[in-house]
Amino acid sequence: LDRYLGMVTRAAGFVLMNGPATAQDRWEEDAGYSPFTLAVEIAALLAAADLLDAAGRGDDATHLRETADCWNEQIEQWTFAGDPHLCRVAGVSGYYVRIAAGLATDLAAAGNGETLIKNRPPDRAFLPSEDVLSPDALALVRFGLRAPDDPHIVDTVRAIDHALKVELPQGPLWYRYTADGYGEQADGGPFDGTGIGRAWPLLAGERAHYELAAGRRAAAQALCATLEASAGDGGMLPEQSWDAGDIPDRELFRGRPAGSAMPLVWAHSEHLKLLRSLADGAVFDMPPQGRKRYIEGRTGSEIRIWRFDNQISRIPPGKRLRLELAAPANVRWSTDGWASWTDSATRPTGFGSHVVDLATHALAPGAPLAFTLFWTAAERWEGRNFEVTLAVD
Repeated sequence: LDRYLGMVTRAAGFVLMNGPATAQDRWEEDAGYSPFTLAVEIAALLAAADLLDAAGRGDDATHLRETADCWNEQIEQWTFAGDPHLCRVAGVSGYYVRIAAGLATDLAAAGNGETLIKNRPPDRAFLPSEDVLSPDALALVRFGLRAPDDPHIVDTVRAIDHALKVELPQGPLWYRYTADGYGEQADGGPFDGTGIGRAWPLLAGERAHYELAAGRRAAAQALCATLEASAGDGGMLPEQSWDAGDIPDRELFRGRPAGSAMPLVWAHSEHLKLLRSLADGAVFDMPPQGRKRYIEGRTGSEIRIWRFDNQISRIPPGKRLRLELAAPANVRWSTDGWASWTDSATRPTGFGSHVVDLATHALAPGAPLAFTLFWTAAERWEGRNFEVTLAVD
């Protein structure tokens, strides 16, 4: 453990100070609140906390878990929404979106803002975030944060199948997200920066893991067979499968590899993991910490986190305000409009950050907690005040 503890600590510190929004989702295209990235971040913090506990660093482990709890509690606020028309035709109450705009954590919501589809013509590149679905949300189950029968997950799967599923000769495959333009042209011509996104065999493997987590082994086995049948003549799995009619002149045939990368090693990795999971009868790479903490333990959060790159302006009743700073400071704060104030010093964490918790129980709904900072190492005041208001229920 000692050999790896420095790496784990630095990695956890990066996630702490740069999450929960991501600068780039797993498709290397958009910034914001991605269900997939959130699942990875939260699971990673919990796993790192276990390692720190084993190393005798209980306070740092607690700090990671408290941050994970805070983010986990807000996943639905950030990423669950629903276009009314799609909800009606799919028969759902809502769904997790592909990604939501990277606003401060108190303002971010799936129904706010637009998503840039980078592989579409400029005049059609932006869609409302709540209109863009993706199978990425299955990561919330894969990483142990949500149960496969959670109503939000069940509705999302139903919406995904309505909007993104395609039946091919080898079985069902899925598209990456709504209005994906990364793929050949309608006539089979090559992708030139825009195009039409095609079906990804990789996503059949991810869906198979979801089915296995839900106890539907036969469905998972069938999807494994679909994934294998999507391979080319040499046994290599393609990035995408052709989903339109045959175009022999371009060597494109429905259900066979499209003109995309082959092999996609990512897809081969997913296939190997699926074979292992089927042999085990369970998702073998699901981290156990999230399931134990959130699905079984239903752990909530007592904090909301303010950082300079996440300046929240409101906080729910009953939550403590945690300031997480990059340098030590003395925090001068007031709950009565500066008629009186309290000075509270930050404490260092093991991750290079400095934190202090401010109580909000004395605040009336709609009232602000005001604070400013004296940077103790630099011996200077920040020179401005900040306010966080207690939200009205």
